[in-house]
Amino acid sequence: MIYPNWFVCVMGMGTVFAGLIILIFAVKIMGLVFGRGKAQEEEEAAAEVTRTAPAPLPADPAAVTPEVIAAVSAAIVEDMGLPDITALRIVSIKRV
Repeated sequence: MIYPNWFVCVMGMGTVFAGLIILIFAVKIMGLVFGRGKAQEEEEAAAEVTRTAPAPLPADPAAVTPEVIAAVSAAIVEDMGLPDITALRIVSIKRV
């Protein structure tokens, strides 16, 4: 029997979407079955984070910290394709 082209396309796409829907439900069911212990661990980790003291803020919020300078320098070196940070000289950094 010869099937028309549109029928083959519809059946192919229908099979793919049906498979994806079944896969979504399977993953959700597995998440419910195996995710119970992980949810409890995440709640404990969140409680631990709230118990710790927040990091101290710099005295001047407009000041550029050494961590920001290091991050900006690394990003510039990576973007320019330089071998390492010693090939770069940053004169100043101003907050915009």
